[in-house]
Amino acid sequence: MLPRAWRWFVIACMVFFVINVLLIIISVVVSSFGTGWFTGWLPEQFTPKWYGEAWKEFQLQHVLLVTVEITLAVVAISLGVGVPAAYALARLQFKGKSLIMLLFLVPLMVPPITYGIPLATVLYQTGAGGTMWGVILANLVPSVPFAVLVMTPFIEQIDPRLESAARVFGASSLTTFWRILVPLLMPGILAAGILVLIRTISMFELTFLTAGPDSQTLIVALYYSMFAAGVRAQQSVDAMAVIYMLTTMTGLLIALRFVDPSQLVGRVKSQKV
Repeated sequence: MLPRAWRWFVIACMVFFVINVLLIIISVVVSSFGTGWFTGWLPEQFTPKWYGEAWKEFQLQHVLLVTVEITLAVVAISLGVGVPAAYALARLQFKGKSLIMLLFLVPLMVPPITYGIPLATVLYQTGAGGTMWGVILANLVPSVPFAVLVMTPFIEQIDPRLESAARVFGASSLTTFWRILVPLLMPGILAAGILVLIRTISMFELTFLTAGPDSQTLIVALYYSMFAAGVRAQQSVDAMAVIYMLTTMTGLLIALRFVDPSQLVGRVKSQKV
């Protein structure tokens, strides 16, 4: 009797949570189209003009371009560094390996603000703070370890005898990596890249501490639109929030289109010989 009651309690809590999240999203979306919302369940009138106002007022074309450039750079560098590092950790046995794995966990477990302030101080002292490269370097601190930790299990599931067989037939280490490992690791690389992409788009603390006027991502621009000095229509801010939600959800939908999270490990296993 108790397990059944507990199961229904958990389901009720989940439904309550989902309904609250949906109501918050719906209220923001409705507000972004409303002309005035002071009484009643719905605004007096609906109009899409607030999206045009937000696009002009917050210079969203520039902000979105900067967000894409920073995100793609972080993803490319994280994978370029993380995949070889994960391969070394998965294949090599050496003293201090557990300590290194623990160090990779630190930026993921510690709140970004705790190391973001001294990191931003160093970047500003070196002249990188306030620039796009400063934002990229700051986001790489948690993104590279994240890519390493995601890729390591994928590499561990690939039989090392495949690499040995390739070397027996005269393939070099580089050829073995590109012709054997990369095709087998493609599901993991794609999954790691998408997760790093979503993480970078939603990373506020490090980007806020290191971004300048011309290197703000969408989430930082959204923050400034809420708390910067001046008077602006709440509907414009809500329209900007909807654009941010759509940007993030588009990335997630693309990820789910090409990668099934529940089958990532199974796809790697099925490709083993």
